[in-house]
Amino acid sequence: MPYSQFDRHQLVIKPLSERKDKVFIERDHVPVDAAIAHPLSESGQKVMDELVERLAMAKGANKSRMLTFGAHAIKNGLAPVFIKLIQDGWITHLATNGAGIIHDWEFAFQGHSSEDVRVNVARGEFGTWRETGFYLNLAIVVGAWRGMGYGESVGAFVEEEGLNIPPEAQLLDEIKDKAASDPQQAAAAADLLDRIKTFNLPTGWMAVPHPFKKYGLQAAAYRLGVSFTSHPMIGHDIIYTHPMNHCAAIGRAAQRDFLIYANQVMNLDGGVYISIGSAVMSPMIFEKSLSMSQNIHIQQGRHMDNHFMVIVDLQESHWDWSQGEPPMDNPDYYLRYNKSFNRMGGQMRYVTADNRDFLLTLVRGLE
Repeated sequence: MPYSQFDRHQLVIKPLSERKDKVFIERDHVPVDAAIAHPLSESGQKVMDELVERLAMAKGANKSRMLTFGAHAIKNGLAPVFIKLIQDGWITHLATNGAGIIHDWEFAFQGHSSEDVRVNVARGEFGTWRETGFYLNLAIVVGAWRGMGYGESVGAFVEEEGLNIPPEAQLLDEIKDKAASDPQQAAAAADLLDRIKTFNLPTGWMAVPHPFKKYGLQAAAYRLGVSFTSHPMIGHDIIYTHPMNHCAAIGRAAQRDFLIYANQVMNLDGGVYISIGSAVMSPMIFEKSLSMSQNIHIQQGRHMDNHFMVIVDLQESHWDWSQGEPPMDNPDYYLRYNKSFNRMGGQMRYVTADNRDFLLTLVRGLE
């Protein structure tokens, strides 16, 4: 007998206008010319100088320059600094988790984000917000049907300020025509048809203004042609609470993003990988992508050994990582995921710094 499932259609889902947020992007964003609150340490500045040099070399050689980050970098208003780096051509790829996608979209859509988790969980309201759940899930379903990844789907939605909802007849024809020749596309069309029918969506252009679009990092990446990937986990993000959520489309878009990310890693020999405030997602997807890339390189009689990695975290590290992982009672034990980059060849540098100070220092160094 099948297990019972939670029925999300029974939820009372409130509009975002009723949510009290803590971060307002016009007030709290970090301008590119903002003051650096805490200069890097002497060792940190030495790594920064090396990073600037390696980025210039990688750019000249047309090698990947990847920047991965956790959601806090977006929630703390750093999108303008990221946008500056991609506008100037220093970064070829951006990657974050599902929460980073959400904060960036909410800033572009309404200008504020970051609810009070403790208070809203007690009220049964955490994450159950109409616009975030409805629009982001629909954008991903439509984007997956268009052949886009997770990050690109949301970036296009923000940049284009709306979605085109195709007629049901068109999708039915596509499902029939593609079922044998392109079953993946047929499945994507079926996913979208299911959402249109379930929510009785009108066909045609669905206009969704984004008045704060200039702060949207995903929109900027889409506009500039820089790949932006998301690496979510089912149930981790607030969009999963909304009945519009369709995990088949999430998986289809996230799979595409993983392979786009892995393809960037393929070109990382001689390139640069920067990981900021992402202690689990970044090393986990990097190690799999690097192994896949090594597999192909070895088949071609080559080996990837010249990738330069800079890992940025607030927590100081005192453990000698050449001796393996520290014991569980050692504070550095909790850095084990970030420090696992040590096992991945190339050259790895670890910097203890605030994301804001590190990125502003990087922008200054590249000017």
